[in-house]
Amino acid sequence: MLFSPACERNKGPILAVLKEWLPAHAQVLEIGSGSGQHAAFFCQQIAGLTWQTSERQESLMDLQAQLEAQSPTLPPAIALDVTDAGQWPRQGFDAVFSANTCHIMSAEAVPHLLAGASRVLRPSGLLLLYGPFHDGGVHTAASNAAFDQHLRSLDPAMGVRDASELVQQAQNLGLERLADLPLPANNRMLVLERR
Repeated sequence: MLFSPACERNKGPILAVLKEWLPAHAQVLEIGSGSGQHAAFFCQQIAGLTWQTSERQESLMDLQAQLEAQSPTLPPAIALDVTDAGQWPRQGFDAVFSANTCHIMSAEAVPHLLAGASRVLRPSGLLLLYGPFHDGGVHTAASNAAFDQHLRSLDPAMGVRDASELVQQAQNLGLERLADLPLPANNRMLVLERR
């Protein structure tokens, strides 16, 4: 059974943000659902929430098995490679959420994530990106700088992303930053709104 200690640690602080920012009966698309722990937990905690999980094709069966074990009422997970425009859902969402994915996906994939979110979000819909970020190369903690070095040693295309650069790319796609929220363990939640 898949289990993410990071999901277990961060689910409470993320839940507080979702409760504050999501509209009632929100329809949410999660990018990179991994173990499905966030989906199961948030849907247990927020009444009326509809949560669509997604994962790359090679990880989809594992995610679906997790969902069936943890939260059988969730809709089936969908295959989604952010770089493939044809895999993005056609329906509109109130929010797109992704946790700890921007630094794992390649630098070239991040603009595809932003563009895809812009396409599937309804007007005033929110893009919520959780994880470690830096600003112009200045990390918020030494642990984030070390993590960035570690990621780049594994694959030069990975790495902690520049929040200011990401926000600029998002603005060019019609997504405006509403908040940059500090969260525990030197993580942040970027909240962007589709204009």
